[in-house]
Amino acid sequence: MINRVLTLFAPGLEEIEAVTSVDLLRRAEVEVTIAGVGTTQINGSHGITFEADTTLAEFHGEYDGIVLPGGMPGTTNLSESEDVLTLIKRAYEAGKLCAAICAAPLVFDVAGILGTHRYTCYPGVDEKISGGTFAPEPVVRDKNVITSKGVGTAISFALELIDFLKGPETAQQLKQAIVFER
Repeated sequence: MINRVLTLFAPGLEEIEAVTSVDLLRRAEVEVTIAGVGTTQINGSHGITFEADTTLAEFHGEYDGIVLPGGMPGTTNLSESEDVLTLIKRAYEAGKLCAAICAAPLVFDVAGILGTHRYTCYPGVDEKISGGTFAPEPVVRDKNVITSKGVGTAISFALELIDFLKGPETAQQLKQAIVFER
């Protein structure tokens, strides 16, 4: 079974969070499409520039999940896009993977999908989130919603995505292959 993930890159994203999930998902043979919000040239919050595969407006492919890197102002740019919010709502309602790291769980709150889900996020962002139940864990998986705290948890986050999409054996094999010892 081919798994497909749509990762949304918005200007001001956190680079490590973006690259880590894309890289590890691709190593696990998940087909990842990077869609830029508004443009294919995305400047990260620390001055690194990315070239997205497509823009969100031009993307019409199939996907099994959505991944949102955090960072500021990237998270704000995601949460202010009606196209992003609509996409998240549709993915969630279809039972697809909805994953966000750092400040990006705030976008899920704006989209109205946190509901009764447990979630985690970058410290202090939880004070801005009205839905769901905050859990202080590095990575939280609640049904089809996976969230994580930030840069320091990016590998654990990506491995949880792989576990969800490909199963625990694939996640464990990749963990060993990259010598991740947590």
